[in-house]
Amino acid sequence: MADTQFDERIAQHYETLWPELFDPAFVEPTLDFLADLAGTGAALEFGIGTGRIALPLSCRGVRVHGIELSPAMITQLHTQAGAEKIGVTLGDFATATVEGTFSVVYLLRNTITNLTSQNEQVECFRNAATHLEPGGTFVIENYVPELRRIPPDENTHVFTATPTHIGVGEYDVVNQIEVSRHWWLVDGDLKTFSSPHRYVWPSELDLMSQLAGMALRERWSGWHREPFTAESRSHVSVWEKAA
Repeated sequence: MADTQFDERIAQHYETLWPELFDPAFVEPTLDFLADLAGTGAALEFGIGTGRIALPLSCRGVRVHGIELSPAMITQLHTQAGAEKIGVTLGDFATATVEGTFSVVYLLRNTITNLTSQNEQVECFRNAATHLEPGGTFVIENYVPELRRIPPDENTHVFTATPTHIGVGEYDVVNQIEVSRHWWLVDGDLKTFSSPHRYVWPSELDLMSQLAGMALRERWSGWHREPFTAESRSHVSVWEKAA
């Protein structure tokens, strides 16, 4: 099983450290999008975490199961109301399997990049396809690599800067790795966190989907289905398994 950077400290303070992810203005369109794809079927979340999306999606009547590598994140999920309705499998979502098939498999908030090799990312697509019923869909929300915004002879990019949170990406363009470094000011204390990620381009993800027997159905800049353009800094992509 792969290592996880999301230990007990991160799990317990996840909402405090990334409050924007819990903003209803961000969560609700995500739920609308996924519930529409799930229909009357079930959903499988790769990297379910603390249940940020799975719990409210379950409350909408969608049957949800999750795969999660971090025991601490699962523990935190189980402290919340409604968690008893959600099955969780401990394991690496590139390889771990669960019983049954699903209408939609989804992987949110750049989590595909937690797999730090191309082979692991390819296996993730194959694992998603294995769990999908014919005609089912695989959804990934991910950032577009920021290489265009890095000046020549530099390798860092500030991706967030607020009075309480600084985030810097350090790019290794030879090995296609970005180390994400964070500094937070929480109740007067400085908190730090860093993790490696394999950044991946939308076109590369499309090729991975083809290797897994899926094809791109739609791609947007966000959950409101804004058009994806050359200036988009993130994307929501949907691949469909052959019927």
